[in-house]
Amino acid sequence: MKKIFVLDTNVLLHDPQAIFAFDDNEVIIPAVVLEEIDSKKRLADELGRNARTISRLLDKMRERGHLHEGIELPSGGLLKVELNHRSFMRVQEMFGEMSNDNRILAVALNYHLEQENETEKQSIVLVSKDVLVRIKADVLGLQAQDYLSDRVVVSSDFYSGYMTLYVHPAVIDEFYTYRFLTVNNMNLNIRLNPNEFVILRDEMGTSKSALLKVSQDGAKLEPLFLSNDPIWGITARNAQQRMALELLLNDDIPLVTLTGKAGTGKTLLALAAGLLKVEDEHKYKKLLIARPVVPMGKDIGYLPGEKEEKLRPWMQPIYDNLEYLFDTKKAGDIDKILMGMGSIQVEALTYIRGRSIPGQFIIIDEAQNLTKHEVKTIVSRVGEGSKIVLMGDPEQIDHPYLDSISNGLTHIVERFKNEGISGHMTLEKGERSKLAQLAADLL
Repeated sequence: MKKIFVLDTNVLLHDPQAIFAFDDNEVIIPAVVLEEIDSKKRLADELGRNARTISRLLDKMRERGHLHEGIELPSGGLLKVELNHRSFMRVQEMFGEMSNDNRILAVALNYHLEQENETEKQSIVLVSKDVLVRIKADVLGLQAQDYLSDRVVVSSDFYSGYMTLYVHPAVIDEFYTYRFLTVNNMNLNIRLNPNEFVILRDEMGTSKSALLKVSQDGAKLEPLFLSNDPIWGITARNAQQRMALELLLNDDIPLVTLTGKAGTGKTLLALAAGLLKVEDEHKYKKLLIARPVVPMGKDIGYLPGEKEEKLRPWMQPIYDNLEYLFDTKKAGDIDKILMGMGSIQVEALTYIRGRSIPGQFIIIDEAQNLTKHEVKTIVSRVGEGSKIVLMGDPEQIDHPYLDSISNGLTHIVERFKNEGISGHMTLEKGERSKLAQLAADLL
C-alpha cells in the first residue's frame, strides 16, 4: 500500500535529496516549509547551501508541471507542494499558538482525516528530525518518523576497528612461529577489513593471546610494527590506544578516524603522533589542527580582537593538549613556542575549506559536528603526501540536524572501512582521570 509522506523543513535542510528517497509514494511539502527554506537560503553555512540546493531542485521540477498539482518523481512517486490544506483549527485548539511546526502538523492531520473517509486508505507519515514535532504528531494520532534514508549503519553495528577472536591455541602458536597468519586459512565466518586489529585469545581459557593487524590488502594478519615506547612523552595506556598509535604513525595509511568518549586520549594521541612526524621525522612539512566552530550551549556572541584572538576560545582544547605535550610552565609560553616553530598551525575549520593541502599532517577535531558534505569537502582537499586524522565522539553532537548515526564522522568511518588507505579505532577506556571516566559513563 502506498503512503503519503509529509516532510518537515529540517529534513530538506539536512538532505536536499530527500524528496527522492521515498520510492513510489507521494511526497508532500507544506507551503510553510518553502517559507522557512527561503529564510535560510542567504546563510553562508551548510544550512544555507542546502536551502539553495533544494530551491534549485524544486525550480527544476517546476519545469515538468505545477508543483501544487503534483509532479511525478523518477521513482514513480508524486511530489506536491501543499498550499493551504483546509483548516488548522484542531491543531490550534490543542497546541495554542500556530507556529510553523504546528502548521506542518495541521497539513499532516488534515490529510489523515481525509483518508478516514476513503475506501482505499493511504497511511499518512510525518517525517521530521525534530523530536518534539514527532511527539506532537503522536499526540494527534499521527504516524511520525525520523528521516533515516541517509544513515549508513544502525547504532548497534558501529565499526569499532578491532575485534576479539577465540581460536585454538595452535593458531596463536603458529603466529608467533611464522609472524603472520593467512586470513583464508583461518576459516573465519566473519569478514575482516583492511587495517582492522584482531585480538586472538585461547578458546581453551588460558592466558595465551596475540595482538595483530589485518594487512592493507586484507589477505594476512601481521604483527604490529610499533613498540610501546613513549612518543613525545606519551605512552599508550591500553590496547586501543596502542592500536590507534599504530594507525597514526603508519605513513601508508593517509586517512585515520578515531572515535571515543571524552577523556579517552583521542586528541593527545593524534597531536603526539603529528609532532613526531613533523618535528622529529620531518615526514610532513606542517602540522595543521582544526575544529569546527560549533558552540556547546549558549553562544557567546561576537568576540573582540584579531582572528587569532576570536578563535582562541574555540581552539582552547587544542592548546591545552599542546601545553601538556610541551610541558609549559607559564601562561603564554605555548604561543611563543608555536610562533617560534612555525610548523604548527591551529585553525578554525572554516578557513581550510577550499584549500589544497599537500604534504601536511592534518588533524580535524570534533568531526562529529560535521555533515556528510562537509566531511567530503574537507577530505577532498587533502593533497599529495598528506595524512588526515578525523576524530570525535558521535554521542556528543552539538549540530541541530545531526545525530550519532547521520553525522559526517560516522559516515566516513563506514564508507572507508573496506579501503586499504584508511584505518579506524574506537577508544573505549577513559584515561584522563577516574572522575572523567565516571562522568562519561554515568552522565
